Amino acid sequence: MNLGITTSVWIGVDVGTTGVRAIAYTADGERICGFEAFYPLMTPHPDWAEESPLQIYDAVVDVIKKTSHQLRYKNKVLQGIVLSTVMHSFVGLNKEKEPIMDMQTWADSRSASVVRAIKSDGNTERIFYERTGCPIHACYPLAKIKWLRENQSELFAKMQYVGSIKDYIFYHLTGEWLIDRSTASASGIYNEHTLAWDDDILSYIGINKEYMPPVVSTTYRSALSKNAALAMGLPVGMPVVIGATDGVLVNVGIGAVAPGQLSGTIGTSGALRMLIDKPRVDAQMRTWCYNLVDNIWVAGGAINNGGIILRWLRDNICHYGGSTLEHLDIDPYDLMTMKAEHVQPGSEGLICLPCFTGERAPYWNSELRGMFFGFSLNHSRSHMIRAAMEGICYSLNSVMSALREFDTIQDIRVSGSFTKSKLWLQMLADILNEPLTLPDNSEGAAFGAAVLGFISEGVLHDISDTAHLVHSQKVYTPQPENRVIYEALYGVFERLYHRLQDEFAIITAYQNKL
Repeated sequence: MNLGITTSVWIGVDVGTTGVRAIAYTADGERICGFEAFYPLMTPHPDWAEESPLQIYDAVVDVIKKTSHQLRYKNKVLQGIVLSTVMHSFVGLNKEKEPIMDMQTWADSRSASVVRAIKSDGNTERIFYERTGCPIHACYPLAKIKWLRENQSELFAKMQYVGSIKDYIFYHLTGEWLIDRSTASASGIYNEHTLAWDDDILSYIGINKEYMPPVVSTTYRSALSKNAALAMGLPVGMPVVIGATDGVLVNVGIGAVAPGQLSGTIGTSGALRMLIDKPRVDAQMRTWCYNLVDNIWVAGGAINNGGIILRWLRDNICHYGGSTLEHLDIDPYDLMTMKAEHVQPGSEGLICLPCFTGERAPYWNSELRGMFFGFSLNHSRSHMIRAAMEGICYSLNSVMSALREFDTIQDIRVSGSFTKSKLWLQMLADILNEPLTLPDNSEGAAFGAAVLGFISEGVLHDISDTAHLVHSQKVYTPQPENRVIYEALYGVFERLYHRLQDEFAIITAYQNKL
């Protein structure tokens, strides 16, 4: 469907865990051009996962500058910039709003002790969850800030502002200290019913509202500052829309915007998400609920360990890192997929629990650790690769079990780096026992961000307009013969988690002493 609105161009900036993409779109979904840049994830201690906000901002400036320059060559006029950023980041800032520490990412689980303390009081755990829509877990800034206060008191005392990567970037682009409701609702500190920072939770973690940025709608517009404009070669005052988090914007970007439609993503991590019209929580506290735009919310569950496990296998088991394969123009992940294709579904009884960085949904347990179960002498690296891919799908199936109670599943649309693998797509369809639709636009969060720009401009009415802009490229249907295998092994996968709780806690405590 061509809406006749191709002249307006916005750049969606998707700030991810290890890299950022800036992609220019027209309002009818045409991708004009884009660039990406990368930055390191630092893991100096077990359970730590940090990044430099300064490096991330430099990368953001770089990709916006290159994309805007390319637009000039294509004779396209840029209308504005919209931000999509990764969830759950926390960085302490001084009075000048500059970092006094490296940023803790969603994968940082050093605050597991704080989580244990909250969960030891089941009443407090449930109250916090029902107010915020965020299960108690080390990924959330709620736990991260409390940990900083208890373990690095001198650093905590220097902190004048609580920052996320979203408000840090937006501040440096516009000079305004604000946070969008989507990012705020993914902090564990924001009350989704009063639409304000929760006083009781702020008191619990030892800060007050003056530390926190004011909360605005995800379509809030500001103006590009002089310094930022100069750095990127753009006009001063160009509109900058604050945007939302990458997770919820994926639904918009791939057109999963109707009741019963889900988005399924596997990138560095993974998630399943469903749109709802008001905040809603799960009786068993398995799912989260975050804001998307105004009166639209997203219920779902994210897993910690997606493609990050394949990267670990690439570097530490297959030893496909370095430049050798690059010189041969071979993608190491393509080679790994080829090896996995030679292994039968079920990996001949090898099961991977892919919880190398603990786990979020549906267990919300930072003390989980990864394991391969069922090793025999006939198993090889190829089996480990396939078992890891299957294990990640098993984890998403655990999330699906919770979401089935929210609504009838009508459609699952997929995005993320895993969509490059036909094997992995078919595997997920088999394990979820649901057809998967691969949209013709796989840049979910970047396009979703651009859509918020078009809405702020009045070119699009609301996010439902994207349902007409994204089309099916291919549908992957579950294969009955594989379902029998996966249903049996998924039961083993679930029992491994439930029966090894004490052992996971013991081995995590041992690792933390090293």
